[in-house]
Amino acid sequence: MQTASVEIRALRKSFGEKHVLRGVNFQIAPRAVTGLIGPNGSGKTTLLECVAGILDATSGEVLVGARSVPVSRRKDELFLMPESVRPWPEQQVAWALSYFRTVHAASEMRVAGLIGALALTSLLPSRMHQLSKGEHRRVLLAMALMTSHPVLLLDEPFDGLDLRQTRDVKALLRAEAAGGRSLLLSIHQLHDAGTVCDHLVLLSDGVVVGEGSLPELRARVGDDHASLDEVFLALT
Repeated sequence: MQTASVEIRALRKSFGEKHVLRGVNFQIAPRAVTGLIGPNGSGKTTLLECVAGILDATSGEVLVGARSVPVSRRKDELFLMPESVRPWPEQQVAWALSYFRTVHAASEMRVAGLIGALALTSLLPSRMHQLSKGEHRRVLLAMALMTSHPVLLLDEPFDGLDLRQTRDVKALLRAEAAGGRSLLLSIHQLHDAGTVCDHLVLLSDGVVVGEGSLPELRARVGDDHASLDEVFLALT
């Protein structure tokens, strides 16, 4: 797995007369966790889908390692874990993980480690449609982490997780970044974003209103002790 930085330049997306993304610029640093935060309707999911190449952006470009990557080649560099997709509803979790492992040529040791780290052993006999939101989220995380893509885009990775599971997933994602991956997480829980992310991108109404580490964002609003919630409210 190669370490890669990603730069999003002047990304715009419109649906007819509705302008969802209005010239978005930011960077995803290598070996780091970048958090994309913003309220519902701010354009987070649309942005992830445009960056991944699932949606065609109206304009703008995505650079990986300083190379502009066309939509048709993004799947080779970036992997998106969507929030709402529920694949293979009638198949067992064990089958789904095995199939994904085969497609992405992940080692059995790697898969076994993810099953343990995400506490999936008891879920293996279950059908995918039987899973709760949090259980399904952990299975999708295992699939995303099986891939060898240098850049992972994770849409709401903590949604549906309890406190212990959230803690364990944070540690797992931190380890992935330390191992060389670039991670972009769309997060609506600001506390989680503040504790897991090295870098934060604040999105409001399709525009980046702030970018940097939490100390840098605090300096921007002139309050060294402000919470991320307070920083976000001050900038929007």
